Amino acid sequence: MTPEQARLIKESWNSVASIADAAVEQFYNRLFEIDPTTRALFHATNMPEQRKKVIQALSLAVRGVDDPATLTPVLQQLGRGHQGYGVTAAHYKSVGAALLWTLEHGLGPQWTPATAAAWTELYGSISAVMLRAADEMPRDRAA
Repeated sequence: MTPEQARLIKESWNSVASIADAAVEQFYNRLFEIDPTTRALFHATNMPEQRKKVIQALSLAVRGVDDPATLTPVLQQLGRGHQGYGVTAAHYKSVGAALLWTLEHGLGPQWTPATAAAWTELYGSISAVMLRAADEMPRDRAA
């Protein structure tokens, strides 16, 4: 990630931060629309609490954009945890699409091709670390 991409991510996140809860609610609505299989993953979830967790995770990712190595252990733990919930690689793609759509709609004219590329790279890096950690987990823990 370039310094310019890091700057764009921070600036755009600062613009979204004041409406983060509404934006994350819109994100989940979009996620469930584009990938109905994800809805079942949240059947017993307190969605207002879940939205807070997503905001915290995104804020952490934005703060760590200048030093991604500091995020790796946290992302690995998230990836292992998400595997336990039944999250698949396909779900990560749907989440990425919903996230980018939400940011685009929330940022309006501030969503430029450069901002889109920066967020795409950030999400790609995050999801890659999480997926690798999930893939390293034993598939059958009872064995």
